[in-house]
Amino acid sequence: MLVVRPTRLTDLPALERLAGSAAPRLTNLPAHRDRLEERITRSLRAFGAEVDVPGDEHYTFVLEDTERKEVVGTATIRALAGYNEAYYTYRQETLIHASQQLNVRREVQTLALSHEVSDASLLCALSLDPRYKGTNAESLLRRARLMFIAQYPERFADILAMAFPGYLDDAGESPFWNSVGRHFFARDYDEINYFAGVRSKSFIAEVMPQFPLYLAMLTPQARASIGREHPVHEPALEEMLAEGFLRSRHVDLFDAGPVIKGDRSRLETFRHAAWHPVRIRPEHALPDAELAMIANQQQQDFRCTVARYALSPTGQLMLSQEHAEALGVEEGRAVLAAPLNLAGSEIDPGYDEGEL
Repeated sequence: MLVVRPTRLTDLPALERLAGSAAPRLTNLPAHRDRLEERITRSLRAFGAEVDVPGDEHYTFVLEDTERKEVVGTATIRALAGYNEAYYTYRQETLIHASQQLNVRREVQTLALSHEVSDASLLCALSLDPRYKGTNAESLLRRARLMFIAQYPERFADILAMAFPGYLDDAGESPFWNSVGRHFFARDYDEINYFAGVRSKSFIAEVMPQFPLYLAMLTPQARASIGREHPVHEPALEEMLAEGFLRSRHVDLFDAGPVIKGDRSRLETFRHAAWHPVRIRPEHALPDAELAMIANQQQQDFRCTVARYALSPTGQLMLSQEHAEALGVEEGRAVLAAPLNLAGSEIDPGYDEGEL
């Protein structure tokens, strides 16, 4: 059985392995033991704190295969993307250059340094063991964080954001970085990516150009990579768009990967999540039903797993003894359930992306 829970100090070796195997390497999950240990300690503090408004809390979760007794995935929520220091992105803009004397009017695409995403809660640092790719484990790990946010909305911003790794060429190089960042840092993409993960990102504001970048002056390869996700992350992006996130005008500062944003009240998990009292029944006696994410309501001992969304005529959620024990719930206790399958979900066509 797969269960998402808060991380603990004994998970450190597993987090090191997951950080090292992430493809491509993640800025916010560096393969650096001290930083990962600090991440765990910070997460324990956040889960145990009384919080009325979002601040500098980082909540790190792990996905555990209880049969193997092995941690096989991790993911994090940053309550505010830029609480202590600004969370920088590039925002895609259009400038008008016009001259009445020359009868010229041109719309020019630019990238402007921005820290607007700083006020959003950030879903980040997700890495999954390759053995579990293409299974329900991916959706569970990715979206169990939404189940936690749904229970403790005061801890998070109304707008959620996710930044996806950008496009890399066959040589593992970032065309965007080579066309922009390399000129200011004189470092390789992998090197600066790792540096940003283990140290403060204040150097971004100190070194990156403060004026808009004109896309026409970038290489064709760099322009083509703007807002383009790494191929490995295409399924994840598709799922989160089906969840209700929307592409924004923001892209990552280093590789120009897409940043998606969503009003949590419009997301499928929040719209369809419902509370049900638990009724425990033998596994063989449970009726067939669609799969759902099921989460308990214990802040520090949060648990979320996948089980059948089987309801009794009186609205009780029927769980096997095994699932009840995995969630740490007894009969009569309430759990939060939301459909696992997002197939058929549609983004409201009237929702203006400009609102984000």
